[in-house]
Amino acid sequence: MQAIIYMRMKKYVYITPPKKLTIADVALLTGDQQLVSSCNALPIKEQTSMTNKVQVIEAFTIIQLMQKVDPTIDVQLLGASQSIIYEQKQNNKPKILLMLFVWLLLFVGSAMAIMNFHYDVSMQRVHQRLHYLFTGEDTDYPLWLQIPYSIGLGLGMVLFFNHLFKKKFNEEPSPMEIEIHKYQQDIDQYVQYYENPLNHSKHDKS
Repeated sequence: MQAIIYMRMKKYVYITPPKKLTIADVALLTGDQQLVSSCNALPIKEQTSMTNKVQVIEAFTIIQLMQKVDPTIDVQLLGASQSIIYEQKQNNKPKILLMLFVWLLLFVGSAMAIMNFHYDVSMQRVHQRLHYLFTGEDTDYPLWLQIPYSIGLGLGMVLFFNHLFKKKFNEEPSPMEIEIHKYQQDIDQYVQYYENPLNHSKHDKS
């Protein structure tokens, strides 16, 4: 009688070398408890030492290892068929100087972009014209328009990105989070194809 084991691969696994990976590190198993325990402890020999920063483990490899223990195991795969292994550095302390440099670079760059945009569309002239339409007077610096506009510009950016430091105003993802999610999906597709040992073997044969 076949023993049915249900398996779901973990999408991401972060390890700190040297670490011997086991099936429990890369997959979630459920079924007969005794059989699940023995399968969870099986080492994945191909991944005991990481030669690359990123590696991919196929569900097919895990199934082969489990069937060596018991050829009658019927593995039912649920969800993704691959797991991406990332090497995690030890004592990864934040680099304050690098963070300040990036922050300063982004601050100056965004400020220049906003100022150049306002110069291109003659925003000051627009404010002057609006001031004349409302008051009938000419002035070079209509501060009663420029100050609220500047504050509103900053508040609009905060609301658009849905973040103020670590505070989030609602549960909806911000446009930046959506773009990061799409970027991560593209990275995952690239890694799953080019770091997959099964794909390498196909290319080698061709």
